[in-house]
Amino acid sequence: MEKLHFFDENIPCLAACPVNTNAGMYVAAIADGQDELAYLTARLPNPFASVCGRVCAAPCEDACRRGEIDKPIAIRALKRFVTDQFGVESGMDTYRQVAAPALESRSQSVGIVGGGPAGLAAAHDLRRLGYGVTLYEATGQLGGMMLLGIPEYRLDRSLLAAEIKAITDLGVEVRLNTKLGDGITLDDLRRQHDALFVAIGATLGRGLDLEGHDADGVLKAIEYLINANQGFATDVGQKVVVIGGGDVAMDAARTALRAATYDEIARRHAEYDEEDGRSSMTEALDVARTAARTGAQDITIMSLEAKHEMPASEFEVEEAEHEDIKFVNRRGPARILTADGKVTGIETIGVTRVFDENGRFSPEFDDADRLTLEADTIIMAIGQAIDVEALGANGPELSPRKTIQVGEDSLATSLPMVWAGGDAARGPRTLIDAIADGRIAAREIHEAFGGSFAEQDTGTMVQLDQFHRLDDIYDRVPRVAVPTLPTDRRIGLAEVETGFTVEEARCEAQRCLRCFANILLDTDICVLCALCADVCPLDLISLVPSEDIHPDEPGGTALMLNEQSCIRCALCIERCPTDALSMGLWTGVGVPKLGAPV
Repeated sequence: MEKLHFFDENIPCLAACPVNTNAGMYVAAIADGQDELAYLTARLPNPFASVCGRVCAAPCEDACRRGEIDKPIAIRALKRFVTDQFGVESGMDTYRQVAAPALESRSQSVGIVGGGPAGLAAAHDLRRLGYGVTLYEATGQLGGMMLLGIPEYRLDRSLLAAEIKAITDLGVEVRLNTKLGDGITLDDLRRQHDALFVAIGATLGRGLDLEGHDADGVLKAIEYLINANQGFATDVGQKVVVIGGGDVAMDAARTALRAATYDEIARRHAEYDEEDGRSSMTEALDVARTAARTGAQDITIMSLEAKHEMPASEFEVEEAEHEDIKFVNRRGPARILTADGKVTGIETIGVTRVFDENGRFSPEFDDADRLTLEADTIIMAIGQAIDVEALGANGPELSPRKTIQVGEDSLATSLPMVWAGGDAARGPRTLIDAIADGRIAAREIHEAFGGSFAEQDTGTMVQLDQFHRLDDIYDRVPRVAVPTLPTDRRIGLAEVETGFTVEEARCEAQRCLRCFANILLDTDICVLCALCADVCPLDLISLVPSEDIHPDEPGGTALMLNEQSCIRCALCIERCPTDALSMGLWTGVGVPKLGAPV
């Protein structure tokens, strides 16, 4: 992606988001009671705003400057607050204000292979640009890993279906149960379409070549989740050990906790099919939700990493702990113990180091440190892979990681007019990364057909006469905890996270430092009196010799502001005797790769 403008980089939440959602702006809008504006700001760059309000990895929160004071703003939960009111889950079509269909149709046809987040995001943008779009999905439902990999207690299926429908209603032709390499080839699709975007998911789990790895009771996490979410029963027994420290490991462990509910879904679904031909998964889910949450009673997540090193999001780890899932850190698998071909446990080995001095993954073990864990089922959550065989003999070049090779600054493959993105090109990544790839691919395809985009590379600085002032106890207002169901009420597949109330959302949004506003200096009228430095409550302004900044320009004085920690209190502006300081708002969006169509 092209380098963002400085003022956009100076908004860390925006710069950290793969689709460059202006999180600061919608959080501020919530604080000011402008919830519809907040929703439209969140929905503008993201066709899955409602989904992301529930399950996004939230890199914006990792970058949030408020986190340097105490804890970052609960940006993801605030997004959910406004999508609950105006998103597809509300039954409203407010999204059409920023996602209207094209007024004119173009002659070119684009085929998209894979109905997951990358493929659907590309379909959304290409249809809005007027192209004919045909979406090929290997399974019987769209959604990809949003549907097959994310458990329902995290992402309600009716919401997901509504978000997908808003995209297909733009006029996307959908062909389900059409698997690449099984009845249709890449060559076939290239003949049928003017361009292709390959966005097949990483649906194959990776295993370990351990003694006992082929025993009954050894499962791969992603395949276990896919089976559970498709309604196929899997008996995991009472004791489960999950190997891995990422979010997939957390999902697998928490799904195993609900194994009996998934089994009930499968049983009821089969009964409906056998009795009268109905295949109503909704009815089966309704029945399952009335049952107590039961499943494996003793679940352990074992990871090479120490707890603070685990790649799983902090929130997911906390939720697993609330559900009494145990963690065994700094241990690796040595061999799987079996009896009569069935898993009985796993022998583990101590880990002395996970990363080398350069931060690269390079685990070391203590062979003398052995510990055995009993288990009925071992679930491997150690990685995923794409089905490269499906690409065929004439497929695009592959990378050393066995993904589709794309350019450093492009998603184009080695084949003319064929692009790839999401897991297919990058390997397993987050939902928001996949959405960004879909949008980038749509842009590149549009440009390949001679289309152009309205860029906002420079933007405009608007001087503010009025601006938000933080309360003087801003740093004593704690982060509002994201509401969740009490552990004893987490029945069946009920959604665990419940969302902010109006009061909670306003309180949390008020914590935002609003670092999208900028302190501006007019050097022509600044007299270097240093009164701004004197009044700054955090001592962030200083005057230093100019040669400290530019050694080739000695003899002057530079006025320095630590933007990273500035809380925009504006005391420096009020103190300045010459009005050399002011507050400005940058109108650029810093998203050259994802600009608006012309």
